[in-house]
Amino acid sequence: MNRFLILAAVLCMGTLSMNAQKGYEDIRHEIAVGIGVYSNSQWIDDLETVTTTFNHVTFDNESYKGPLSVEYFYHMKSWLGVGGIFAYGRHTQDVYYGQLKLGEAKDSYFTLMPAVKFDWLRKSHFGLYSKLAVGATLRSETIETVSQSMTDATESAVHFNWQASLLGIEAGSMQLRGFAELGVGEQGVFVAGVRYKF
Repeated sequence: MNRFLILAAVLCMGTLSMNAQKGYEDIRHEIAVGIGVYSNSQWIDDLETVTTTFNHVTFDNESYKGPLSVEYFYHMKSWLGVGGIFAYGRHTQDVYYGQLKLGEAKDSYFTLMPAVKFDWLRKSHFGLYSKLAVGATLRSETIETVSQSMTDATESAVHFNWQASLLGIEAGSMQLRGFAELGVGEQGVFVAGVRYKF
C-alpha cells in the first residue's frame, strides 16, 4: 500500500510539473519597465560637452535622468519574441561663457524602436535572453537664458538609434519577474526592471 501511495504521489507531481511547464509555454505576451545607465544619448551629450568646451563655453550642475523604458514583446515561438521599445531620457546642465552664466540647457530624448528578443533558456521561474532593437530618437533641446537681453532657443532633430542587450537574466514567478541586462544602446549599458508575462 505504501509503495502504491508513493508511486501515485510521484505520478501526480510529474503531471503537475508537466502542466505547469505547458502553461508557461502558452504565455505569449510580456511587458517590461526598466531603467538604465549610460545610454547612447548620454555618450553623445558627453562628446558635445568636450567639443563645445574648446569654444570657451563650459557646463556645470550636469544631471541625467533615465533612460526609462517600456517594452512589449509577443512570442511567435517560445524562443522568439517580436515587439517594440519606447525609451525616455532627460539631460540638464548650466551653460557658462567664461564666468558668465548664459542659462540652462535641457535635452529630452524620445526613442521608439522595433525589437526582437531571443530566449536562449526559457524556464517557468528563470530565463536567459538577448535583445536587439533598431529605431529613431527625437531629441528636443531648449536653452533657457537668464538674461532678458538674450532669447531662449529651442531646436529638435531626429537621429538613428539602437539597443543590443547581449546578456539578459530574468527570475521570479511564472508571470512576474525581475530582470537585468548588459549591453549597449539607448536603454543603457546596464538595464534593470520588472517584467510581466501573460
